[in-house]
Amino acid sequence: MTFLRNVWYVAMWSENLGQGSLEHRVLLEEPVVFFRNEEGQPVALFDRCPHRLVPLHMGKLCAGGRIECGYHGLQFDQTGQCVHNPHRSGRIPSQAKVKSYPLVEKHSLIWIWMGDKPADESLIPDFHVLDADSSLPVSKRDCIKMEVGFGLIINNLLDLSHAAFLHKGILGNEQTAAAEIAVEERGDTIYVRRENKNVPPPALFDMLFQRNGAAVDLWNEIRCNAPGNFLNDVSVRSPNAPRESGTGIFGTHFLTPETQTSTYYHFAAARQNPLPFPAGQEAQIQQTLADLRRYAFEQQDEPMMLAQQKEIERAGGEEAVKPMLLEVDAGPVRYQRVFERLKARDTAN
Repeated sequence: MTFLRNVWYVAMWSENLGQGSLEHRVLLEEPVVFFRNEEGQPVALFDRCPHRLVPLHMGKLCAGGRIECGYHGLQFDQTGQCVHNPHRSGRIPSQAKVKSYPLVEKHSLIWIWMGDKPADESLIPDFHVLDADSSLPVSKRDCIKMEVGFGLIINNLLDLSHAAFLHKGILGNEQTAAAEIAVEERGDTIYVRRENKNVPPPALFDMLFQRNGAAVDLWNEIRCNAPGNFLNDVSVRSPNAPRESGTGIFGTHFLTPETQTSTYYHFAAARQNPLPFPAGQEAQIQQTLADLRRYAFEQQDEPMMLAQQKEIERAGGEEAVKPMLLEVDAGPVRYQRVFERLKARDTAN
């Protein structure tokens, strides 16, 4: 899958980049080192010294917000320019610089722009449900590195009918498979809605609501902002009751390719209209919510998609086998249309 570059990707959760530390990632097959300057602002540089090509993250941070190569001591400033050569002449060759990347810290995330066009902060999608001033309880801000290509995870999230089978008993059940589905495209944003009436509640949502297994109406709308940022509005309520009488979560999912076959998957859940529970139960709910979602993604989704990826490779690629389509594939098909449009825009002069 071609990587879009003139778009925003999530590099990491803000809390994972501490003052004085160096963090490194491979993003879109480029090595990147992250650190905070003396004012606490995040910085990202190409993670390879131009001298002997060793990773800069194996060095250290110095005064003035500089990073020092651990091999020969060259120092680079926040723009990627070499500003200190400790050897005899002190001469700084013209090639002694590395690429720097625009970053924005927003919604408790560090966003990175890896393209060659001017970074446009207004293109960062709205995830204010994760902000402190939203007053919503937020589960653990978590991350998994999946050994699965970006595109397969996109398809997984835009076709949540699989929850009835792969996540049976946690996020879905047999009765939730036959949902009413609607797909909408607004500009470069895709919405996929699923609604079930009078069905047994999946365990995660029964925990958040009535805790008695009584039937519910289940609403689900997932918003996709390409390349890979999702907000999943999912809630339950008593049958035929107004939506605002129920409860649920805003599930957030942020996908950033590492390579063609591996992806950083960042996720957290903000509780919407949380019902009151005793303090001890509330803490347990937050922990269970985080644990169940991680289990579903890591122990159920990833093995299935990894097996899928291997079969696609064995077959010579999706184009070679041309998989059949069902009505539940409307979201992934619409995403491909948006992706091709963005790809043309990404490469246009």
